Amino acid sequence: MKKIKYYYNPKSLRYEKYVESAWKKFRVVLGFLSAASVFAFIIVYLAYTYLDSPKEKKLKRELSQLQYQYDVLNDKLDEMGEALIDLQDRDDNIYRVIFEAEPIPSSMRDAGYGGSNRFEELNGYDDAELMKSSWLKLTQTRYKMYIQSKSYDALAKLIQNKTEMLSSIPAIQPVANKDLKRIGSGFGVRIDPIYKVPRMHEGIDFTAPIGTPIYATGNGTVSLVDYGSRDYGNHVILTHGYGYQTLYGHMSRVKVKIGQKVNRGDVIGYVGNTGKSTGPHCHYEVIKNGRKINPINFFYSDLTPEEFQQMLELAERNGQSLD
Repeated sequence: MKKIKYYYNPKSLRYEKYVESAWKKFRVVLGFLSAASVFAFIIVYLAYTYLDSPKEKKLKRELSQLQYQYDVLNDKLDEMGEALIDLQDRDDNIYRVIFEAEPIPSSMRDAGYGGSNRFEELNGYDDAELMKSSWLKLTQTRYKMYIQSKSYDALAKLIQNKTEMLSSIPAIQPVANKDLKRIGSGFGVRIDPIYKVPRMHEGIDFTAPIGTPIYATGNGTVSLVDYGSRDYGNHVILTHGYGYQTLYGHMSRVKVKIGQKVNRGDVIGYVGNTGKSTGPHCHYEVIKNGRKINPINFFYSDLTPEEFQQMLELAERNGQSLD
């Protein structure tokens, strides 16, 4: 039951029933509603500011997963970039050197990425920089792979056109040397065995017993057979074409004649000790466009990478040459 309120009226000197006016009731109700609205606003503000709704929690989980996927994508793109750099290096410094083709300029490999506004449609997103970085890496990698693919297409044509060249370029050792123990002296300045002064040794000496077979290191034609040279003794020069020649010195016996066609691996003579020689060996030279170059770089068909490294160390030893 509703309570009845009374108040003392000094004019009438008696207690009278208190009757609340409509305006006062309205103000009370209005104040209550105002206070409730303010309180509700504060509650809602705090809830939206510091508390996540189920939908927001779901969106944040999806966003976190998306960021993780972008990070994984960036890592994969970095790995692909490193592998692609290795392919580019091999392409320019091995394959194109073998086929005597010019390397692809870095300006061509790195071109075609577009301007700074290429990904402007991503502006405004919370992770715009992350997305831009990923798309840029993807674009760069895709372009580099396209250029590398075109390079391999060109190399494939060179291979088709240069099968004969590959067969002709010197690629094996002139003397059987499975255990790599026949290197007597390498290319470079060595002590002359006769005059005992430093001189340029323009080939590699392979020590072997007299009568050991000497092999042609590439397809070619016998362009010189000399039986009386004071320096090289009995020696043979093969012309392989493409600017290459090879010389085989100090033979005990020559098995070929001028003008004869030979293939890689054919026996052209036998190890000896003729000419200016202090012991049985084969002096081997590679000549490119009239200039004598280090033969160590032309054994790639004969050696594993580990064996090649071992041969490099043996050939670099300083000391006295055998001729």
